[in-house]
Amino acid sequence: MATQPAETRPALSAPPELLATGLAADDEDDGVTLPPSERRCIVTRKVAPKAGLIRFVVDPEGVVQPDPAARLPGRGMWLSADRDVLNKAVASNGFARAARRSVKADADLADRVEQLLSRRLFDGFGLARRAGLVTLGFDQVRDQLQSGRVALLVTAADGAEDGRRKLRALAPDLPLIVAGSRDELGAAVGREQVVHIAVAPGGLVPRLLREAQRLAGFRPDVSVVPDAAEPMVEDEPKGTTGSP
Repeated sequence: MATQPAETRPALSAPPELLATGLAADDEDDGVTLPPSERRCIVTRKVAPKAGLIRFVVDPEGVVQPDPAARLPGRGMWLSADRDVLNKAVASNGFARAARRSVKADADLADRVEQLLSRRLFDGFGLARRAGLVTLGFDQVRDQLQSGRVALLVTAADGAEDGRRKLRALAPDLPLIVAGSRDELGAAVGREQVVHIAVAPGGLVPRLLREAQRLAGFRPDVSVVPDAAEPMVEDEPKGTTGSP
């Protein structure tokens, strides 16, 4: 665990009404107020939709904690969903500069983020299955594609390229998530092994694409085709605590 010394500079002030709600720390960015749906990466300094970034907070013990759901209380620090960017933040005291205090950042923080994002994506596949939105298996997925009732294709990274190509040929404009192994996909949807999944239209499709895009920055066996230039923007979470 590396201790990141704080950079000495005056703290920014924020209107009392924002401080009272806990929103000021995330909304204020070096004196510039960003739109509610955007944040600035503390390493690259690029402004992007926050749905495609990863939020971090400092816990009461001064340790940096990942907050991929963006619900934990405290000042939010946002990073691009990329392993190299996160490792640079740890190595270059990026979190201490953003927090304006000494903080501790674990060397394995990127691995922890990968685990959290993996859980969110594969749990999402399971949720889609329980909602009755998924079709499993090559023949069944092919039939669904021919019927036009598919919004998203999912295939295992260790599945046969030939099968993936044949299904893509039936709906070349549909987004495709290549995600993990057939064992992982199977476990997510209650089967021993699954290679091909079709997901019907619904609110879970943007969520799955969003999570896959973020996870792709940490796992080489996860990708989204076509790779969107910007992540899909999600609705603001309702009934949550903490700053956005």
